[in-house]
Amino acid sequence: MAAPLNQVFFPSTFQELFSAWGRFPGAVPYAGGTGIIRGQGRQTLELPPVILSLDKLEDLQRISRSERYLEIGAMVKLSQIIRLGKIVPEALSRCLENIAGAQLRNIATIGGNICYPAERLDASAAFTALDAQYELRSAQSSRWISASRFSSLPGPTALNPQELLTRVRVPLDQWNYSVYKKFSGSPPGSGCGVVVFLVKNQKNALTDIRVVYKTAAILRDKNSEAILAGKQLPLSRRVAAEFVENWEIFLSGIQNLDELSQKELLNFIELNVYNLTE
Repeated sequence: MAAPLNQVFFPSTFQELFSAWGRFPGAVPYAGGTGIIRGQGRQTLELPPVILSLDKLEDLQRISRSERYLEIGAMVKLSQIIRLGKIVPEALSRCLENIAGAQLRNIATIGGNICYPAERLDASAAFTALDAQYELRSAQSSRWISASRFSSLPGPTALNPQELLTRVRVPLDQWNYSVYKKFSGSPPGSGCGVVVFLVKNQKNALTDIRVVYKTAAILRDKNSEAILAGKQLPLSRRVAAEFVENWEIFLSGIQNLDELSQKELLNFIELNVYNLTE
């Protein structure tokens, strides 16, 4: 069905949303709008012909907490998540605090950051490291997918046609060591490099370690992590060196990863794993 240029729908229920989407399959969901206007330097913005505003969908604005999880609606602003305080895992909080400036964080939504089609944005690294889950909804059904799988699927986005991200579920695990870093020197077109380093220990034994690096793609080497699982803390320097060496081997097989990014990442990993040594 043809629609006038720049027609905007404001559904207040999912039924209304998917009904409009079914009539206009090329319509674009609109959250904070920062992704649509990104890179536009014109005085007059270029907008999609048909927009589905998500602003009136109350389900997408909700934040809830259980004993094990924090659930965040896709339309929640980045600044709202930061203001939740200590309930938010440190790696996620630090990640969001380092996205652009406060003014943009008051507009940008967490769903928009996850689903930006041109590249993986920063929050995907934190959500992958934290084993977050995403709820994806269509007119017929809903499904859950891990942040890791969502970010690894090929194509501009892991969403199916006329499918919407509605919720993010973040496990509230207690991490004993949590570090987030954003690299400013990434080459143009590669995506800004960010890395999350998490460690969990119990009775001086390292029970879990996760290192997730995001540039143009999400990188995680579970074989290297397995080397340290179950090791006593503090680690021996030999074991720490083996961990760094395995990451170096892993990165050597990654295409399109420039030498500067590889060096920055390895220095970061070396610094943090040696913080766990005697």
